Amino acid sequence: MYREFLTPDDDEVHEVLGEWPSSDEDGVRTLAFRDVSGRTLVFSYDVPTRSVRLRWTDERGAELLDVYREGATRLSVSGGGPAAHLSVDFHTGECAGVMDIRVTPRLSVRDRLLFQ
Repeated sequence: MYREFLTPDDDEVHEVLGEWPSSDEDGVRTLAFRDVSGRTLVFSYDVPTRSVRLRWTDERGAELLDVYREGATRLSVSGGGPAAHLSVDFHTGECAGVMDIRVTPRLSVRDRLLFQ
């Protein structure tokens, strides 16, 4: 069963996270964050393909994590300021889950994808 990927508009993203999403020629939206330790997290999302990608690097640019996942159904932003985070819900038919990404003050990622 097809499920739409619901996302906040750019104004809401900026209001909550303090960052404007950039967009490439294919419409993929991208947000970039740097925490107090110098680590960088780049989060991309594509509504038509219902996909997200998360790339996390350390202060030297070495890759810590690279996750690509399809089946996204909802992206939300909340918290703002010292507790800003993104949350992505997934549903792929057999599996469902949530990826929580804290962007301030230190980056953290918590991901759960379970069989239903």
